Amino acid sequence: MAGAELVVLGAGPAGLAAAWRAARRGVSVVVLERADRVGGMAGSFEVAGVRVDHGSHRLHPATPPSLLAELRGLLGDDLQLRPRNGRLRLGGRWIGFPLRFGELAAALPRGMVVRAGMEAVLAPLRRPRSDTYAEVLRAGLGRTLYESMYAPYAVKLWGLDGDDIDGDQARKRVTADTAWKVARRVLARPSDGRGRVFYYPRRGFGQIVEALADAAAGAGADVRLGTEVTEVAPGRVRTGSGDEIEAGRVFSTIPLPVLARVSRPEPSEALADAARLRFRAMVLVYAVHEGGRWTGFDAHYLPGPETPVTRVSEPANYRLSSDDPADRSVLCFEIPCEAGDSLWNAGEDEVATLVHELTARHGLPPVRLGGLEVRRLPHVYPVYERGYRAYLEGLDRWASGLDGVTTFGRLGLFAHDNTHHALTMGFDAADALGPAGFDAAAWSRARERFAAHVVED
Repeated sequence: MAGAELVVLGAGPAGLAAAWRAARRGVSVVVLERADRVGGMAGSFEVAGVRVDHGSHRLHPATPPSLLAELRGLLGDDLQLRPRNGRLRLGGRWIGFPLRFGELAAALPRGMVVRAGMEAVLAPLRRPRSDTYAEVLRAGLGRTLYESMYAPYAVKLWGLDGDDIDGDQARKRVTADTAWKVARRVLARPSDGRGRVFYYPRRGFGQIVEALADAAAGAGADVRLGTEVTEVAPGRVRTGSGDEIEAGRVFSTIPLPVLARVSRPEPSEALADAARLRFRAMVLVYAVHEGGRWTGFDAHYLPGPETPVTRVSEPANYRLSSDDPADRSVLCFEIPCEAGDSLWNAGEDEVATLVHELTARHGLPPVRLGGLEVRRLPHVYPVYERGYRAYLEGLDRWASGLDGVTTFGRLGLFAHDNTHHALTMGFDAADALGPAGFDAAAWSRARERFAAHVVED
């Protein structure tokens, strides 16, 4: 039975960051990834000769400087600083996103602006009547802003009415959760460019994880793709090919419910808790647009109920790259759904109709369709349904008590995060490895920091 001091489950940003950091310090590392490529949802691939991502991804200027320096060391000038240039459908009109005060006031119906302004003035007097997504945001933003954007977005993103979602969803996913925070974001120009710029690699977002994987391998890590983990037991990991690896420590970034299913001895209570936690799935439709760029915008946001699509991104507009062809572009339509429902199972003709109907209904340029590719992702957004906390706490207690196993990452903690959060988790996990063993106190402090993460939009 082969062995390694550290076995990492999952080759996404968190797992690869941990593997690279640990391998650089001389730790023997094996990374096991079920897919045939690294990155998970942070990976990139080609459609019609254009590098695309799994939806819209950016590296935010909130990325800690030390982490940004590490990535610059890996990517050099390929890590580009780019201006954000999106559009948001609100009040039946397109407005620039990030929001700008003058355009916002001019574009929105006057009645909506007046109501939102009055509700902003009265915001200090409001308190949530219960700890739900809807009540937290109604109290902070006012009913007008909540009902026009956040309420329909909740149904589309998580498949639930805002009153059926825990307040944690608002606290973790909505950075500007009061009218005054929205106003500051619209009016302010932060010195770090937060909200106005982003970092993005020339070869697609997946260039980050590809560079991490190469660096980890260069430091001595053994990165094994197409390798499914079928059993995790104290001191060892078994794969679908029958290989058994002796593990001094296991870092797991795979979904918590999956870890519970493959753990031995079988944890009956953890499995029961895992069954009650739900991820929202997503269908990604890649439409090849013939004739050049579709628009000059990087992304179009669609919170309304008129279409199941939440966002349309054009990856070639996220970067400057001579590799992108001039005669075509690729658009990514994001459709949250439940695995197995009608959207999940939609055929190519249905998807093409949806694309054409969306553009016609919302005043967007027609897509000169030169081809379609559909990808389906079963674990995209953790759903913080009311009551989820008790099940997650039970599952986390079980995972934290596993001998020699540490869980982290978006899937490993059932948490919302940005890529810089995931990378930070990986580095912190590797930093807790020491000559005397795993530093549980240092990891506990790191977990407290993770709990304060809020997703940057």
